[in-house]
Amino acid sequence: MTTLYNNFKGLPFRPADILLPRDCDLSLWSVVACDQYTSRPEYWQRVEERVGRAPSSLRLILPESCLEGPSVETDIMEINNTMSRYLREGRFQEYPDALIYVERTLDSGKIRRGLMGAVDLEQYDYESGAVSAVRATEGTVMSRIPPRVAVRKNAPVELPHVMLLVDDPHRMILEPLSARTGEMECLYDFDLMEKGGHIRGWLLTREMQDQVLQALNTRRVQVKQDLDGLLFAVGDGNHSLAAAKECYERRKGLTDESQWPDLPSRYALCELVNLHDEGVEFESIHRVVFGVKPEELLDALLNYYPSAVQGRGEGHVIPFVINRWSRGEITVTDPEARLPAGTLQNFLDSYLAAHSRVRVDYIHGREEAEQLAEEREDAVAFLLPAIDKNELFSTIIHDGVLPRKTFSMGEAHDKRFYLEARKIRR
Repeated sequence: MTTLYNNFKGLPFRPADILLPRDCDLSLWSVVACDQYTSRPEYWQRVEERVGRAPSSLRLILPESCLEGPSVETDIMEINNTMSRYLREGRFQEYPDALIYVERTLDSGKIRRGLMGAVDLEQYDYESGAVSAVRATEGTVMSRIPPRVAVRKNAPVELPHVMLLVDDPHRMILEPLSARTGEMECLYDFDLMEKGGHIRGWLLTREMQDQVLQALNTRRVQVKQDLDGLLFAVGDGNHSLAAAKECYERRKGLTDESQWPDLPSRYALCELVNLHDEGVEFESIHRVVFGVKPEELLDALLNYYPSAVQGRGEGHVIPFVINRWSRGEITVTDPEARLPAGTLQNFLDSYLAAHSRVRVDYIHGREEAEQLAEEREDAVAFLLPAIDKNELFSTIIHDGVLPRKTFSMGEAHDKRFYLEARKIRR
């Protein structure tokens, strides 16, 4: 371990031993985050057909649309076996103690800058009211942790789709790197499938790592004064990072305390992104409720909130779509929740608890949500507004985590694509 790597000790973000695939078509290797297109199995079928028998991260992940399938345990075993086989075959090239600067050209043409490294799970807490340096942005649904733990607990490698946000308004950490790519080794440069845009990545030199180290230390001092010590907020992948934390805590229970600092599971690979980057856009996450009689669901919402009225008024306005011809709005006046997402989610949690056959899906993209409601007679789409990204850190500090699935960083095709990996077992 290098001296410079040790200089990051105490910071929640640091270099990592990063694995990149080699001797394969990277456009087939790289697929979108597993928690996308959960109600669109045809998307994953297209990806399956496109990848064919080529080496791909598709073989190393379990799309959430498959989590309730009949062969989940077998699927997970096959994933772990494929990971081990790829390692044996030398499918990966390792870059030790590395930071990788990433530029993702989105389908919109905007560029989102990021930095691949590892987050220290000792400094991360997803509980509401946490005062750690790394915090969740949304409420954690505990029932969603075990399936992710099942995928990760015996996996020899991890493939991340977690994005950490740093509130760096003066652009001191990431942006200076964009002018120095000519001094770095370019590690990848290719188009992503399914409207994913284009991605390029460069290996930071040791001198550039030191530049990042100094900027992070400066920002850490600043946030102790004006952001209650909150250095990073989880922008995407809240539940995946919570699962990584759970796996690490389990490993700690089986390991002597003196060995905890050296456990590979103590860290999780992630991409660090500046909240103020022009390529970071907060999109709404809408709710589509399946298995209902639409009129009954809307009546239940009106009854749940005595102050609720049909139509647009003063308060939290919640638009809905039932089918191609039926749209409307319900307004909850005098809401207790801070955000419309919280008002709607409180009702949905209560309704789902009393109706076991009803299912809700969280959809990135208004058109996608509307289309799902229009295609089925037993569905209602609730459309929610986006939040102001500039208020994110202050809201977390003052209110704790946001209601789950309050916002999305871009549309589904803008999410992280799996590319980098890291060993998490010796």
